[in-house]
Amino acid sequence: MIIVKSILERTFIMALALSLTGLIISCRDSNKVEVTQNNTLIEKSKVGQTYHLTEAEGKKYLNEIKQSIRTPEDWRTRANEIRSFILEATDLDPLPEKCPLNPIFGAIRKFDGYQVQNVAFESLPGVYVTGSLYSPLITTEKPAGILSPHGHWPKREDYGRYRPDVQNRCASMARMGAVVFSYDMVGYGQLAELGWVHESPQTMKLQIWNSIRSVDFLISMGVDPKRIASTGASGGGTQTFHLAAVDPRISVSVPVVMVSYRHFGGCVCELGMGIQEDEGFKYNNAEIAACLAPNPLLLVSVGTDATESTPEVEFPFEQYIYGLSGKSEMVENAHFPNEQHGYESSKRAAVYPFLAKHLNLDLSMVMNTDGTVNEDGIIIEEIEALYPFDQQHPLPKEGIRANKDVVWDWKSNL
Repeated sequence: MIIVKSILERTFIMALALSLTGLIISCRDSNKVEVTQNNTLIEKSKVGQTYHLTEAEGKKYLNEIKQSIRTPEDWRTRANEIRSFILEATDLDPLPEKCPLNPIFGAIRKFDGYQVQNVAFESLPGVYVTGSLYSPLITTEKPAGILSPHGHWPKREDYGRYRPDVQNRCASMARMGAVVFSYDMVGYGQLAELGWVHESPQTMKLQIWNSIRSVDFLISMGVDPKRIASTGASGGGTQTFHLAAVDPRISVSVPVVMVSYRHFGGCVCELGMGIQEDEGFKYNNAEIAACLAPNPLLLVSVGTDATESTPEVEFPFEQYIYGLSGKSEMVENAHFPNEQHGYESSKRAAVYPFLAKHLNLDLSMVMNTDGTVNEDGIIIEEIEALYPFDQQHPLPKEGIRANKDVVWDWKSNL
């Protein structure tokens, strides 16, 4: 993943230097410390994620926030400041004018207990958000809606929203009764073949905007606007809590293996526009996730990445924030100390009951009586089968084929 230089320059680093450049030493059992060319030390998680704060700095920061936030009103003020700062830093304040979605729908494919339909819609004129819409076979009035952003798994055979874990969870949540939209990150999926890239400087801005418009799309499909959730792993976890922080229509948030008080991400869609701090303001991802309070929040964490300390650090912090409103029971943590960075079936077994409880879904459709996941009959489709553009549904001639052609102030050109 790309480490953005401007963020690294602002990263807190350990005040210790070694004389031998390139030397790697162990730092506690769970992490390692790497010496850079300028003899500074950067602590990393087991999977190599850079810690932007030392353990002491991170804990000190959260303690200072707790000391300064004493009432629900204090937190509402702080949360509003964070929302405003994210939007200002990403140049989304004020929000752009919303163009018509102009959705393009593919053929419906029916499977065991769910159906899938490829979709593309415009988030800005000519800018298409591509994805697949999963829904139950039996329709109901105003079903719950769930957004499923994906992470940064880049290999084509293990790619984006086409990964088996993503398809399994989307199909399962549809079986439970939700309408689920699984969408591509900027520069991923079919549009990558046309010239879009994820490394563009404004990826973060467009990624957040595409997520906001994805909420619009779900609502246009008839979902209950008061029952909309988002859940994703890794970079999809980042997109989940970014969206929940800036869009009050998200009522349930389940970021998986990403909420860390020390690690802020490593990609342009997470760090590229400097949302973590400027000269007069700073915060971290534990605070961003808490902006959802007092609505339901589930942190899914593991002992082998930057969420290793969630049960002892991030989760108690979230409980404190939620407790200010007497809603500490609305935040939960599912921790897997020996598992890896991902959204495997064991993690889905923790997520499905949470979503069922707070979105009024039918858990019996996806869980066995012993608490294990039942995803029998779900078909893992090939990548091309999930592409929205084909001979019957070509990319419109006005469709933008590269990041550089995006026009944000489109109304001025009318």
